[in-house]
Amino acid sequence: MEKKQNCVELKSSARTEMVGARKIGPADPNERITVTVVLRRGSAPSAFPSVDKLGATAPMERHHLSREEFAAQHGASPDDISKVGAFAKEYGLQVVEESPERRSVFLSGTVEAFSKAFSVQLNRYQHAKNTYRCRTGTLQIPAELDGIIEGVFGLDNRPQATPHFRLLKDPAGKVRARAAGASYTPVAVAQAYDFPAGTDGTGQTVGIVELGGGYNSADLTQYFKGLGISTPKITDVPVDGGSNSPTGDPSGPDGEVELDIEVVGAVAPAAAIAMYFTTNTDQGFLDALTTAIHDTTNRPSIISISWGGPESSWTQQALNSFNSACQDAATMGVTVLAASGDSGSTDGSSDGKPTVDFPASSPYVIGCGGTRLSLSGAKISSEVVWNELSSNEGATGGGVSGVFALPTYQQTAGVPKSPSGFVGRGVPDVAGDADPETGYNVVVDGSATVIGGTSAVAPLWAGLLARINQSLGKDVGYVNPLLYASGSASTFHDITSGTNGTYSAGPGWDACTGLGSPDGAALLASLGGKASSKSA
Repeated sequence: MEKKQNCVELKSSARTEMVGARKIGPADPNERITVTVVLRRGSAPSAFPSVDKLGATAPMERHHLSREEFAAQHGASPDDISKVGAFAKEYGLQVVEESPERRSVFLSGTVEAFSKAFSVQLNRYQHAKNTYRCRTGTLQIPAELDGIIEGVFGLDNRPQATPHFRLLKDPAGKVRARAAGASYTPVAVAQAYDFPAGTDGTGQTVGIVELGGGYNSADLTQYFKGLGISTPKITDVPVDGGSNSPTGDPSGPDGEVELDIEVVGAVAPAAAIAMYFTTNTDQGFLDALTTAIHDTTNRPSIISISWGGPESSWTQQALNSFNSACQDAATMGVTVLAASGDSGSTDGSSDGKPTVDFPASSPYVIGCGGTRLSLSGAKISSEVVWNELSSNEGATGGGVSGVFALPTYQQTAGVPKSPSGFVGRGVPDVAGDADPETGYNVVVDGSATVIGGTSAVAPLWAGLLARINQSLGKDVGYVNPLLYASGSASTFHDITSGTNGTYSAGPGWDACTGLGSPDGAALLASLGGKASSKSA
């Protein structure tokens, strides 16, 4: 569509077609959709607390804003919300919800009305088995909203992310229930990593973001009974029409959902779990994340994300809005973790070049990589980089961001430049058992199976941090700088052997396993706590 008068391009809104997609016609102009409009913070940039200045300040000395304080000080301003409402009315769009704390206004209307409002052409595309609504090019907004609107999500509903788990399969591709070598319960992995004794996650809530699938209560009852653990308290939070919707296919998103719950519930059995179910679009993903961050009912102190995609598959406005949301979380003492991907150093990118997975590459997120773990009894006998690419069972993601600059906390970590020469953030930060050949014994859709992938590492670390928070009596929140300040051999199991394709492991931080896998008790001590001598 032609640019309207007194309109400007919405910065960073450019979008292209999905690789391999085929246009099959225009979108239905009468289809009603809901769009999320993300606004700037209501405070001046100079008034926003710089979490980067926290550095290695001990958790007990940190001050975090409450969710209520954040909303009052930094939520979207009433004036900005009013201006978006006037714009919506001009184009026949309805404001269905205003969320100042999430800096979001939700608009409803027809495809035709939205097309006119943002000067965009929406078409239907066919990709693999999916048909989706797509836009290309940039969006236009009224000049008076320039700088107020930071992102518009929901016009395009292509699938945005993939779950980062790997089912154990035989050479013929059939799912196996047992590993040829050894597979473990999450409890055994937590013991090997010396999770702090005398802790179980009491008083903590772990939020988990899911972009599809669901869990069966009978599966969870069976699984936790087998471990001799009470089934955790689970609260479902629907976002953008998402819901707990098991598909009956363990190779689909059900595998992700039940893996996440079973790992967190096994290693932090007294922690509550809040499940944020949404749709697999950039809009759904962002809305679920901001819902979790600002949830004043469940109040998760930790958010675990096991979905993502190569940085190149995201629009710049999405990268900006997600990163900004995670920065908001950091100011409120909410820790966000994300899997680093299961396709090695290329992250499954269409061009086969080294890249990293987002949102793990956000500097306000703990990126979680993967190892192959071997135990002798309850002790680690060996641990190397997870790489089963030769047998089509994946490898840990990791590398250097081409979007986010090297953060202060990684200045002395030895992060190499990105392939383009950009001095970027290194991924991952930490690691844990992820190889499906040494994976986790779980129950999915009524069947016992073994699952690996960096998807297992994010909830594993979420459970560890829940136990550390419990012991400290205070949430560690934005823990990234503290991890690097304490990144010694006594705090992490340094992984020095293996490769994920482009990058190789070595002493200290590396782009395969980050700082290494955890020594939970030592990490707690480094953060100022002391574990009980009583077994958990």
